[in-house]
Amino acid sequence: MNLEGRKILVNKSIAELKEMLNKAEDYKSLMPDSLKSFEVKDGGFNFELSGMPKIGLKIQGVEDSGVVLTSANPSLDFTLKGAMNAVSDAQTEVQLLFEGKFNPFIKMMVEKPLQNFINALTDKIETL
Repeated sequence: MNLEGRKILVNKSIAELKEMLNKAEDYKSLMPDSLKSFEVKDGGFNFELSGMPKIGLKIQGVEDSGVVLTSANPSLDFTLKGAMNAVSDAQTEVQLLFEGKFNPFIKMMVEKPLQNFINALTDKIETL
């Protein structure tokens, strides 16, 4: 299952964004308004949103093309990538890309909430 957020322009350089997105504690400010809990843990973070179970993400790495987060739960196989392209020295194009390997039943249950989550994250990132 692949989901994409819309492409946005952020008034920060790629270097600034990479520095920020390499710190788990900085993700709290990007979470949707429905955030119930947030905990920095083991190179990543756990969070819970209203109406969703707790989710754990690990910061897999910051690459030239963006940041990669993976599931902290070995039974869930997915990645969330923040793809970045420099527009200028002070402006970066960002797009969130989700790739998950789920069975059809799980896919049906999580597709809409995940797309809503990606859209909410995109909206928060756009305000940086």
